Amino acid sequence: IIIEEEPKLKYERLSNGVTEILQKDAASCMTVHDKFLALGTHFGKVFLLDIQGNVTQKFEISSVKINQISLDESGEHVGICSEDGKVQVFGLYTREGFHENFDCPIKVVALHPQFTRSNYKQFVTGGNKLLLYERNWLNRWKTSVLHEGEGSITAIQWRANLIAWANNVGVKIYDIGTKQRITNVLRDNVSLRPDMYPCSLCWKDNSSLIVGWGSSIKICVVKERNPTEMRDLPSRYVEIVSAFETEFFISGLAPLADQLVTLYFVKENSDHMDEEFRARPRLDIIQPLPESCEEISSDALTVRNFQDNECRDYRLEHSEGESLFYIISPKDIVVAKERDQDDHIDWLLEKKKYEEALMAAEISFKNIKRHDVQKIGMAYINHLVEKGDYDSAARKCQKVLGKNMELWENEVYRFKTIGQLKAISQYLPRGDLRLRPAIYEMILHDFLKTDYEGFATLIREWPGELYNNMAIVQAVSDHLKKEPTNRILLTTLAELYTYDQRYDRALEIYLRLRHKDVYQLIHKHNLFSSIEDKIVLLMDFDKEKAVDMLLDNEDKLSVSVPVFSLQGGGRTSRQYLHKLFKRDHHKGQKYHERQIGLYAEYDRPNLLPFLRDSTHCPLEKALEVCQQRNFVEETVFLLSRMGNCRRALQMIMEELEDVDKAIEFAKDQDDAELWEDLISYSIDKPPFITGLLNNIGTHVDPILLIHRIKEGMEIPNLRDSLVKILQDYNLQILLREGCKKILVADSLSLLQKMHRTQMRGVRVDDMAKPFSVVVFHCRHMFHKECLPSSGTIPGVQFCNICSAKKRGPGSGILEIKK
Repeated sequence: IIIEEEPKLKYERLSNGVTEILQKDAASCMTVHDKFLALGTHFGKVFLLDIQGNVTQKFEISSVKINQISLDESGEHVGICSEDGKVQVFGLYTREGFHENFDCPIKVVALHPQFTRSNYKQFVTGGNKLLLYERNWLNRWKTSVLHEGEGSITAIQWRANLIAWANNVGVKIYDIGTKQRITNVLRDNVSLRPDMYPCSLCWKDNSSLIVGWGSSIKICVVKERNPTEMRDLPSRYVEIVSAFETEFFISGLAPLADQLVTLYFVKENSDHMDEEFRARPRLDIIQPLPESCEEISSDALTVRNFQDNECRDYRLEHSEGESLFYIISPKDIVVAKERDQDDHIDWLLEKKKYEEALMAAEISFKNIKRHDVQKIGMAYINHLVEKGDYDSAARKCQKVLGKNMELWENEVYRFKTIGQLKAISQYLPRGDLRLRPAIYEMILHDFLKTDYEGFATLIREWPGELYNNMAIVQAVSDHLKKEPTNRILLTTLAELYTYDQRYDRALEIYLRLRHKDVYQLIHKHNLFSSIEDKIVLLMDFDKEKAVDMLLDNEDKLSVSVPVFSLQGGGRTSRQYLHKLFKRDHHKGQKYHERQIGLYAEYDRPNLLPFLRDSTHCPLEKALEVCQQRNFVEETVFLLSRMGNCRRALQMIMEELEDVDKAIEFAKDQDDAELWEDLISYSIDKPPFITGLLNNIGTHVDPILLIHRIKEGMEIPNLRDSLVKILQDYNLQILLREGCKKILVADSLSLLQKMHRTQMRGVRVDDMAKPFSVVVFHCRHMFHKECLPSSGTIPGVQFCNICSAKKRGPGSGILEIKK
């Protein structure tokens, strides 16, 4: 499977004035500024161009090839050198500057990036030697030789304080600030002629230099040297962080974030001869790695006359501000730029990836006009229709057509033409925005002819306001004349009547069909007055719902519901009366006697709970029914409720033979005679004795039972039962002792508290006269003369007030004499 990768760059030719220039001349070099372009030609001319390629200025510099053009960062000064040795540096807005003729070709020139500023009036030229020109305070140019003796200088790049240049031997970097040469990066493939395969230099930032030469690429980083290591070494050094070989020869380099854009000169072998021919140049984006690179994208460029070009004829320049890349060849200039979201969407559309294109358009909706998104969506819908994927096409209409009702109607008619109204029906607008009623009616009529189920679904899902309800009712009625028992059509007609508020007609159909929605219809539209003669019919096909509805709405029925419910047979009556009793134990008390028989006949599990909860049930009648049907548990309950507990216990023991139930019954009644009966009955039945031994301990003294057990009787698990009795007895003793300790501690604490209270002093205010005063511990005070004589206990007197109320203390007196 071949997966086609989306291109990373898009291309266009630089035309307008450039086209005319290159028809008569040939490009030799070009420099890019964010605001304009500067193009040099083989006939010695320099043209300033806008970014569309229109000529804004023209300079006649020489009659031979312009080798290099350099601009400062401001774009106000330009440096030019030519093959005949001419060097010119001047302001674009004034011709004042440097003009010099040398006796050898000058291959390169570079201005200081801040050349506009007065203290940075510096530039370098490269021919046989590298010369630095600086303007001094007398406004004269001073010349310094930075390097010579290694052949022609073929490339120079100046960034901040660093100048990088290439000659026949390698690449060197000079620090203009410290006036030190930092490094020498040797050329790898010395077999290639440096004039035919020149070096490409490019600064990625102020400290990273990219070197491309032949088929080799190196990324060099300028770093500060540790002061302790300097000695006589430069303050900076270069580290090569990446070095790798490429498949083709390098004609130019440019940075793209952390990747590289590389322009390759390509030679390929002929199929018929052992000769190489020049192929189209390639522009690749690569990801550098320490010792290799990863190809991100690769494009072969069809530039004019590529068959005639050499590696040295191509150049790659870039604009840092906008990520524009210019591929310069003698007869053609191609501009490459990063593809934006619009390009991405166009590519997806071209490859018929409509879903992805639509998603991409919606993501970037702020930058794309609504009609453009709609255009993409319509192309996608058309594609899906052509493929025959009608459901997907209809589903996309919701997203693409939006609120455009005209487009919606056009699509509906298109789907009608291709016989696919069913596909689009479920996606039509049905909210605040809606189509004309005729559109919805057209679709309903189409369904009614071919698909009753689909028609019924649309009627349920679409609001009744979308179409003319009466017209659809008439259409359904016409179909029912041919199929009068069709359940789907009848149900749908009932729904249409409901929409039209003709509830009596809808109720009639639902009852005829025994349809479950009849209860919802009655509740929702309060149709209780219409069902009083239909209660038995309602109960026939769903008793639960019918009973709940009747009980919930008794107040809305003019006739007593039980009258109707009791006409419906035993099970219906039992169900209604059961739910009525659950809601209110007293409301249906006059039917409790009948309920006994109904429960006994149809629902025995609920008989015993009914007997327990009802206070209006006739016990004798209930006992008679239960005894007739041999309902032992119910009979036991009734006997105990009527006071005949001994007979009830006898039935448990004799008929149920359930010692646990017998013990539980005796516990509930808490009657000593019942325990005696239970022991007497169990004394000759070992399993019963085991049950009693295990459970009797906390209610009856187990010794009474143990003494009555016959000697030699074999009792299951006797040892475990006796151990349990002893453990229970021990637990009772521990509990009693614990309670006794708590009681004694509490009594002592309260006694001490009372003693402290009684020992407190009592304030007596009546000291005006010399009378003896008697103060009781209850805080009542009397004059001694006012008290009667001592009572029955000699020497002890009691408070008259407290004695009258029959409460203490008052058991002692405090006599105060003054």
